Amino acid sequence: MTFLTPLFCPEGGHFALALACALAFMQGILPLIGLRHADSPLTALTRPLALSQCLALLFAWACLIIASLGDDFSLKLIAETSAINKPWAYKIAGLWGNHEGSLLLWVTLLSLWCAGLALLPGQSAARPARLPARLRARLLALLGLVGAGFQLFCLTTSNPFLRLWPVPADGMGMNPLLQDPGLAVHPPLLYGGYVGFAVPFAFAISTLLEGRADALWARYMRPWVISAWALLTLGITLGSWWSYSVLGWGGYWFWDPVENAALIPWLTGTALLHSVLVVEKRNLLQGWCLLLALTTFAFSLSGTFLVRSGILNSVHAFANDPTRGLFILGLLGLYGGGSLLLFAIRAPALPAPQTGFSPLSREGALLLNNILLCTLCAVVLTGTLYPPFMQLLFGRTLSVGKPFFDATTIPLTLPLLAVMGAGMALPWRQARTDRLLPRLAPALLITAVSILPAFWLFPTPLAASAALLALWVISAALCDLILRLHALPQGNRQLHRLPRSLWAASLAHIGVGVTILGLCGMAGSQERLIEARPGTHTTLSGRDWELTTLTARHGPNFEAVEAHLTIRQHDAHGPLLAELKPQIRLFPQQGQRTLHVAILHRPLEDLYAALGSVKEEHDPQGQSHYTAILRLHENPLASWIWLGGIIMALGGVLHLLPARQRLTRTAGTTS
Repeated sequence: MTFLTPLFCPEGGHFALALACALAFMQGILPLIGLRHADSPLTALTRPLALSQCLALLFAWACLIIASLGDDFSLKLIAETSAINKPWAYKIAGLWGNHEGSLLLWVTLLSLWCAGLALLPGQSAARPARLPARLRARLLALLGLVGAGFQLFCLTTSNPFLRLWPVPADGMGMNPLLQDPGLAVHPPLLYGGYVGFAVPFAFAISTLLEGRADALWARYMRPWVISAWALLTLGITLGSWWSYSVLGWGGYWFWDPVENAALIPWLTGTALLHSVLVVEKRNLLQGWCLLLALTTFAFSLSGTFLVRSGILNSVHAFANDPTRGLFILGLLGLYGGGSLLLFAIRAPALPAPQTGFSPLSREGALLLNNILLCTLCAVVLTGTLYPPFMQLLFGRTLSVGKPFFDATTIPLTLPLLAVMGAGMALPWRQARTDRLLPRLAPALLITAVSILPAFWLFPTPLAASAALLALWVISAALCDLILRLHALPQGNRQLHRLPRSLWAASLAHIGVGVTILGLCGMAGSQERLIEARPGTHTTLSGRDWELTTLTARHGPNFEAVEAHLTIRQHDAHGPLLAELKPQIRLFPQQGQRTLHVAILHRPLEDLYAALGSVKEEHDPQGQSHYTAILRLHENPLASWIWLGGIIMALGGVLHLLPARQRLTRTAGTTS
């Protein structure tokens, strides 16, 4: 790395960040001036400014990565998050495991979205449906103003290139809880989703300024909504996986405030995705769609504020000084509050839709779907913000946890699933019951036949009811695919002949159903906390668990004690089912101890073991014996939770595949 140091030095990265901030301000101001005058050369500057800003931020990242890999502890960021003996992959991933680095990642991802918009082919005589040049210029200008504010924040209060003196011989090391492959990928995906909703936000602002919201506008915006939603879905899925596999609590979601900060924009983003489809197909719900585009990005910004303001207490919050929180609060007020004020002023002037729809129609189902999603969002938002506001206003410390969220969100989720299952079969405008019932009959029959097995397999009536509705969603999506396949002409009944959008929607709905089934299965999780010496047997769910040995292990930057567990079917003499090796890891540099759980993933269950502590005891003869505290779990359908999230995101990816690739693949298959 030494030959790169003169060019990619921290000062060069700092200069690139300052240059990017200047370019972002120019990107935000000059095109808006040019748009006021026809054929102004200032408008043509938008694309090169967006691309130059992106390159400058990528250069800043390259400087930071090279400094981290070279153990340059003169940078405060690297001294606080890295160490000489830290694996190189985490030296890179650790750069966004803190406030300054994560904020630089945030603005860099925004610049990448801008670059993607700038590189998109423009409108021409041969391609009139593509994005017009003037609309692209306005969108990039609005995104430039958003990026400029956050880059200014990065430079003034959160500089990742801040020097440290005296220079320490070694760094403090990364938070051990973040040294996980899932956490290396989770923040870029999550922030990509957060930042991606800035593009629909810019579309909404542009539409309000122009005073026109039509089907063509929705068609332009739809791919950006789906892209951001798919990234946020994957980010949340990986975050839930991290909670399950790294924290060692045996669960997947704890209604942590930072977890909720990601869930809130996902709920409104899902509602936005459905609304933009209604605008595109039927030219309805324009005001609803605009409001959701504005609030989704505002909620993304509010999550950024909550995580960095220090008012939330979470295992993965960046608790920093209030000055930074006030700066972000100002940006939230400017972008979020300003956009909502613009909506209040300009939305009444938008043209009213010329046609209506029946409540029993796809439009009606999507509208009810959106109402339930937004109500869920309001409930989660209230439960998340109520404790800090009570602390701030009245000095009272309150805790709003799982009982509150379960009691308030489950009654809203059940009707949401019922509507989802029926929505795929409903036609636009108005449905006739004599045609609708035969389309829904196969899914209804599958669900009805499953009632008794569901109440026998799942532990509570509530879990069984939710599982039945999840099965209803899955079977309705599959049956709809089959019925549409049979509706094709006799010679064209191949799966690839079905519309790509139909496959995408079906996959997304199936993913929701699979995730809900996983959640219902986890309601029957069995847990046992035991104190055991090597050779101790215990029984859980009809299986024999034996602690065979306790062994010391050495890692690259940690010391560990590892328990070796054997799991046998039925009893101690049954066939060997699995071997699990959970660990306790001690990171001397941070003086922190973490759990490293061991999980056996099976199609219908997870076998899960966590080593809580090890203590030394002496018998009357003076010999030493080691006793371990173990927490053992059998988690039914646990892996389905994350499988469903991946299927949902794949539905979004499928929707974004270029039609050209789909046709090529079809031709290849036919031949």
